[in-house]
Amino acid sequence: MQNIYQPYLAGIIDIRQETPDIKTFKLKFRDKEIEGSFNYRPGQFVEFSVFGEGEAPFCIASSPTRKGSIECSVKRMGKVSQALHELDVGDTVGIRGPYGNGFPVEDLKAKNLLFVAGGIGLAPLRSLINYCLDNRDDFKAVTIVNGARTSRDLVYKSEYREWEKAGDTKLHLTVDCREEDWTCMVGVVPRILEQLKPACRDSSAIVCGPPVMIRYTMPVLLKLGFCAPSIITTLEMKMKCGLGKCGRCSIGNLYVCKDGPVFSLEQLRAFQYEC
Repeated sequence: MQNIYQPYLAGIIDIRQETPDIKTFKLKFRDKEIEGSFNYRPGQFVEFSVFGEGEAPFCIASSPTRKGSIECSVKRMGKVSQALHELDVGDTVGIRGPYGNGFPVEDLKAKNLLFVAGGIGLAPLRSLINYCLDNRDDFKAVTIVNGARTSRDLVYKSEYREWEKAGDTKLHLTVDCREEDWTCMVGVVPRILEQLKPACRDSSAIVCGPPVMIRYTMPVLLKLGFCAPSIITTLEMKMKCGLGKCGRCSIGNLYVCKDGPVFSLEQLRAFQYEC
């Protein structure tokens, strides 16, 4: 019987420093058979192990359309993430998964998509953004609103030009406070959304970021005309084991790691969860 807690071995083949405290790790499975059979959907997550230190859940930041490796972006916050930040190219880590429901890709087809991200919250959205751009004909207009405290805290800067060049795609960047060397938008994400007034017709909004950003963004989206079923977010910050065994992510009779981590605002309201 297979041990459900046993991870697959993967090697770190690249590390990119996104911000002072965020790194993106590019991983390749050691076993070719595992590499060929590892399939996932945008929005799913894995349990990332540093041997001798522990494991923690992280979303898959890469798109399944880009084969051969997976990527996870990690913010240095706790014991496991600190240990991850001390690793180097060539080191071996453990990966188990993928887990979770992922974003409802089929339901998003033929719609306008509004991506709203704050800080490291762009990581799970990056997977879906690149998936949509790699299948561009399946989706209508794409709008990306990405905010951070400062320009130094914006992740995936090397990809902005690629996103902006994609057909019918707009990228709006904002920081909380004005900076001398920053010429783009200034203001918190909910306020910027009110200024942009993105169209809500035939549209879905996918939101991920710090809890306070999500909390203040939801009412703005509703005010702009988005309906609760078309507003989607992820609750991955509540997860631990990934298997529904530890109970940490339970909400009523649901487990975020098994029934989520992706939920619509309509679903969150149904089990009286406040973002």
